[in-house]
Amino acid sequence: MFVVDTCIIEEEMGYLKSALSQAIDLLPDHSLVGLITFGTFVHVHELGFGSKDVSKDQLLDHLNFFDKKPKPPTGVIAGARDGLSKESIARFLLPASEYPWPVAADRRSTKCTSTAVSVATSLLGACVPGSGARMMAFVGGPSTEGPGAIVSKNLSEPIRSHKDLDKDSATHFHKAVKFYEGISKQLVHQGHVLDLFACALDQVGIAELKVAVEKTGGLVILAESFGHSVFKDSLKRVFQSGDDDLGLASNGIFEINCSKDIKVQGVIGPCASLEKKGPLCSDTVIGQGGTSAWKMCGLDKATSLCLMFEIAKKEITDAAVPSTSNQFYFQFLTYYQHSSGQMRLRVTTLSRRWVAGQGSVQELISGFDQEAAVAVMARLVSFKMEAEAEFDPIRWLDKALIHICSRFGDYQKHSPSSFSLSPRFSIFPQFMFHLRRSQFVQVFNNSPDETAYFRMILNRENVANSVVMIQPSLMSYSFHSGPEPALLDVAAIAADRILLLDSYFTVVIFHGSTIAQWRKAGYHTLPEHQAFAQLLQAPRDDADARFLLAKLNPLATYNNDAPLPGGDVIFTGDVSFEVFLDHLQRLAVQ
Repeated sequence: MFVVDTCIIEEEMGYLKSALSQAIDLLPDHSLVGLITFGTFVHVHELGFGSKDVSKDQLLDHLNFFDKKPKPPTGVIAGARDGLSKESIARFLLPASEYPWPVAADRRSTKCTSTAVSVATSLLGACVPGSGARMMAFVGGPSTEGPGAIVSKNLSEPIRSHKDLDKDSATHFHKAVKFYEGISKQLVHQGHVLDLFACALDQVGIAELKVAVEKTGGLVILAESFGHSVFKDSLKRVFQSGDDDLGLASNGIFEINCSKDIKVQGVIGPCASLEKKGPLCSDTVIGQGGTSAWKMCGLDKATSLCLMFEIAKKEITDAAVPSTSNQFYFQFLTYYQHSSGQMRLRVTTLSRRWVAGQGSVQELISGFDQEAAVAVMARLVSFKMEAEAEFDPIRWLDKALIHICSRFGDYQKHSPSSFSLSPRFSIFPQFMFHLRRSQFVQVFNNSPDETAYFRMILNRENVANSVVMIQPSLMSYSFHSGPEPALLDVAAIAADRILLLDSYFTVVIFHGSTIAQWRKAGYHTLPEHQAFAQLLQAPRDDADARFLLAKLNPLATYNNDAPLPGGDVIFTGDVSFEVFLDHLQRLAVQ
């Protein structure tokens, strides 16, 4: 079901029509397609009858003109005279003075996104309940009408910011979120997915729609224009088939069985609780909790869930018990409809062993996964920032890091210089340093829509991609060597070097000062400087250097006595990783 915003400029409409046409061409022949358009009004389109001749009587029946009173037996000649009510006529014919356009210069256009989504939800529920249906909403601006409006039509009223949400002064926010919570319950009950393609320079309401998209396992794309390659390529990828397809599946149910020593606190990810309560459920609820089964209306090959458990059995008293009795298990059952139409069941069973006694710490250390741990911390801190009022994410992350370093670090009491971490833990403080500075925690300079988008992607991606979001990868290119990884540090900047930063959401190429001067002088166009042309071509060009500086460790700042040779000075109040680590060591050994 395509739900298309038509209240956009002609150029954007052209881009969107072209993208939708290509997407429809990729659909299998047996697919059912519906179309709803919205702007000032919501239009439900009947598809496939353009060449059919329709008589007046058929038209009157089709549009329910005589829904409340009997139709005259001799046929209708004049509407009001033959019994048509003024209300029926006014549904289709309005006085010109009552038309809501053109839009005044000081007003926003009337856009009823929430009404269109509600109509599409009900239509899918009536036509194809329980089947693998997707509603794809293409939105090109802020919703200003209906229960899901995010701002008024008066341009003097700004769209809500994080500051407004913190102060609880966003007048439309809670009403809109409550409305979309109701939509999400209806979609989950029907087994249908809501995908959101938001393409506008302004906010469109992703923060409000987040609950409906995430609980149904929908996809979300954020771009500046329907003509942007991010939107066009992403939409095409949804409908592509073959080895590189997304592996979209539908109507999934995810269930957990585990040992009685383990209790399930909840899941953070694209799913909705089925409220299957029982002895496996913990009293502490995190994310979608209070259940051992979840509905996944939409899932794909890369969908990742973060499961939170607690240990019900606090300690094992007899360390000499044979290892066979120290086993505990998890069993994950995923029942879903494959894109081919087949219903499939995938069962994964894992067994682990309890450890206790003197050697338990070393065994716990050897089983620690630093990357998975920081991905879990990122999801957990994002959830707490949204769910808990007056939550201090930096303080919470710091306390957790200090606690784990005190528990598993090797040190002498009150001696910071003696502190060291096992290689299994050694990069974890660095990950946490970058998590504190990431867009998931530092929402300043991001809109609520952008923050919601970042967190929705984080909550569905795997560990490897999540780590890149938290701590971007940095590659270095120079004449002296081929592409090689570089430390995410300001010291990596050099005059004769090109840096490629991949932060998952953005790819940035940064040219050192000498490289930039040569490029401006056009040396790469000269035949005798082919090596320089190849160096420029190695990473893709066209990037924003300011983004790179925001991600690097500020080793040299205006607070330092002297900047390091080869690096740049970053004008920031942030502490460097070295200062952060020094404070961590002093607090961990206390």
